[in-house]
Order: sequence, then C-alpha cells, then structure tokens
Amino acid sequence: MTPRFAMRTFTMLAVAGLIAGAGAAAAHADVEMTPVAQQNEKPVLLKGSTTASYYWDDSSGRAGDTGLPASGKPMQKGMAASPSWPLFTEGYVVYKGKKAPFFVGDRGPGNPSNNGVMLDLDAKTFAYLLGGTFNSGTLGVDGVGGEGHAKVEYVITKWGNGVGKKNHPVAFSTGAWARKDSNPAKPPVLAAKAPVKKAEPAKKAAPVEAAAPAAAPKPIDVQAMAVKSDATESNTIGGVAILGGLALLGGGLFLARGRISALVKR
Repeated sequence: MTPRFAMRTFTMLAVAGLIAGAGAAAAHADVEMTPVAQQNEKPVLLKGSTTASYYWDDSSGRAGDTGLPASGKPMQKGMAASPSWPLFTEGYVVYKGKKAPFFVGDRGPGNPSNNGVMLDLDAKTFAYLLGGTFNSGTLGVDGVGGEGHAKVEYVITKWGNGVGKKNHPVAFSTGAWARKDSNPAKPPVLAAKAPVKKAEPAKKAAPVEAAAPAAAPKPIDVQAMAVKSDATESNTIGGVAILGGLALLGGGLFLARGRISALVKR
C-alpha cells in the first residue's frame, strides 16, 4: 500500500495550485453524483472490466492516509481514484449484479496499477458491493474475509473536463493522468433492444350465415285423398266383379259341355 500512497502524495504536489485556489466551502462539499438509475439512461461512453481495490483518505493520518484527495473534495462514498481518467469523470461499477455509482475524485492506485489494478473505490462502496461493512475505526472493510480486491465491470457515462486519458485506464506510471486527451474513445456499439411486438387484436369470427328455413310441409289434401281412395276402391270392386263374371261364365260353359256330351252319347 505504501507505493500507492507515495504516488498519491506526488499527485497532491502536482495539483497544489488547484487545491490552493479552491474555496473552503468547495473543498468540504460532497459531490452530487448522478444516481445509477439516471446514469442508465445516459449514453455509454466506455465499458470494460478491471480489478478494483479500496481506500479511505479522511485527512486523519490513520492507516497510511495521505490527506485530502487530489480533486480537493473530502473523502466520501462514491469517490474513486483512477490512475489515468480525468478528475470528475462519472460512471458506475457492477459486481455480481450489484451496481454502485462513482466519480473520479483522486489519483491512484500507484504501483498496483502496473499489475492491472486500475480502480481504487472508496471503502464504503467496496463494502456495499461485497456485502461487508465499513469500519470507521480501521478505515477498512469487515465481513469480506480480508479481501481487498474485486473484479468489477465499469461503465463511463460522463468524462471530466480536465487532463487525463478518456479511454481504458492505463498505469499511473505512464503519466497519462497529466496530459490533455483530445481524442476520446469512441462509444461502444451496444446491441439494440429488439422492438416489442404489439399483440395483434383478435380477429373477429366470420358471421355464421343463418341456415335457410326448412320448407314448410305441404298441407294434406284430405278431399283428394278421399277421391283417390274411392277410385281405387271402385277399381278393385269392378275387377272383382269381372273376375266373378268370368268364373260364372266358365262354370256355365263347363256344365253346358257336359250336357252336350250326354246328348251326343244318347
């Protein structure tokens, strides 16, 4: 931790003019950070991942405290130190689904940034992300098993106006934190959200055509049926009479033939 604090001390000397010129009221005012919910609505300027450490410099001289942060703002929740981003750059970090806003208010880490530790979060934000608690006595984080680093994703939503590299962070030793960057990184192309299709209104069922009414039964002509029945009956009687007459005629012929035969034999 000592090299990091030494670097931060060096940075303090470099920005001494800025601190000296700042008013007392400004030096002791918290920064109004944009909540994560509102930052989500802002365009993403840079997105990446890095290893983050934590610190808490409250000007008390405890735990290697180097004094007032480089921005001239008091130590507070949401303040982060970057080895290369401009001061007052804003964004948020994500750790296992948890999001927390931050602004760059200090310089660091120093030597750890040579090994990929490119972000120093305040101890309170670090405790929140890892589910621990901030210890105001030791200025450390309890309940995280002594863990001092975490792999986080970072999202930048606003660049600071001062010197510093407006791109993925680089080590403090490169000196990028002291140079004006006129060629910021191009915002990443994020996948567009698929438009939500509106539910189509239910189609109305085609009207069912009414079935043609059944033809009404024709009225029964009782009189015609009676006449037909009489005619049928008359025909039947007439036929029976003819058959009866033929039978009688035949019987008469038979008897007559018998008599004729008897007369001839005589």
